[in-house]
Amino acid sequence: MLLSNREMHQALDEGRLKITPEPLPRTAQGSQKSPYDSHTVNLLLHDSIAIPIGGKYVCDPSDAGNQADFQRRNSKQITITEDQPYLLDRNVFILATTREEISLPIPDVGDRCLGARVEGRSSLARLGLLVHFTAPTIHPGFNGRITFELINLGPAPILLRVGMAIAQLIVEEVRGIPFWTPSQFHGQSAPEGVIRKK
Repeated sequence: MLLSNREMHQALDEGRLKITPEPLPRTAQGSQKSPYDSHTVNLLLHDSIAIPIGGKYVCDPSDAGNQADFQRRNSKQITITEDQPYLLDRNVFILATTREEISLPIPDVGDRCLGARVEGRSSLARLGLLVHFTAPTIHPGFNGRITFELINLGPAPILLRVGMAIAQLIVEEVRGIPFWTPSQFHGQSAPEGVIRKK
């Protein structure tokens, strides 16, 4: 079951869903639009971008090592600002993250929890921007920023600005309480999936 905007607000109030900083305003305020649609909420682009660098290395998805470390070793990290956005050329692939940290806590009691999906926005898709590749799922128990696998398949370069609405979050109800299986990306704070040290 997909949560409506009202149900997302209730889940935020109850702590079943955490989005930090919380997207505001919850409803339109005069000329200020709300980031919530009927059953989605817009997520914003963070200032960190990782640009994978080509080389003589081979990507082996079956390698038991940490993919985040591999990505960090083979990427160039840049920071964009309001004054210096990033120009994503045609057929270029980069990694970026949400400004927001998403948390989907698994409760100790009850028979339901929340999961989510991240999807692109139609207005950007029509320019040729792919926001993720076959990996929209955010599992119950996840906490961290969401990484985007961005590629420009459009006819012209696309300007990526820090804080722009880049994707939309769809929150879903999960029946039954799963046992937690954290991935190597749990707690990520960088586009490559680097684990934040606390």
